[in-house]
Amino acid sequence: MARKLNSWFYLICFFFMAGLATSSSFISNDALDVHGGSGRNLLQMKKTCNVSFENLDYSVLTDKCKGPQYPAKSCCNALKEFACPFSDAINDLETDCASTMFSYINLYGKYPPGLFANECREDKNGLDCQNVDQSKKSRGVQIAATQSSLLTLTAGLIVLLLQLF
Repeated sequence: MARKLNSWFYLICFFFMAGLATSSSFISNDALDVHGGSGRNLLQMKKTCNVSFENLDYSVLTDKCKGPQYPAKSCCNALKEFACPFSDAINDLETDCASTMFSYINLYGKYPPGLFANECREDKNGLDCQNVDQSKKSRGVQIAATQSSLLTLTAGLIVLLLQLF
C-alpha cells in the first residue's frame, strides 16, 4: 500500500514540475511587436486575456520612464519590472494580453507609438526576465489559472482522493 502511494506521489510531483518548467523567463520580441501585425491577424480571433491589466498600478512605468527624452535604459528596466511577472500571459500570442497591456501602458503613460518595441531589445529571445523580481505583482492583480495548470492540479487532487478512499 505504501509503495502504491509513493508512486502516485512521484507522478503528482512530475506533473507539478512539468507545469513549472513551462513558465517563461523572457518577454518575446513578438509580444513587443503587437502593434505591427499583418492583415491576416485581423481575421484571427484572439482569446481574452486572463490578466486584469486595467486594474494594475502603472506608476513603476510612469515614474521611471518620462519624456521628452524617454531614456532607453530607464524605460526598458521599468517595462521589465512591470511586465515580467506576466511574461507567460504576454508571450501567449493566441490571447490579446500583449496588446491590452500596451494599450493601458500608452493610455496611462502617453508614450509615443512603438517606444518600447523599438528601444527594448536585448537578444533573440526578447527581454530577459531572469534577474527581475517576479514576486512583485502590481496591486489589484487578479490572474485566473491557466486551463492546463488547473487541469493538472484537479487531476492530481482527484487521483490523490481516489487513493485515500
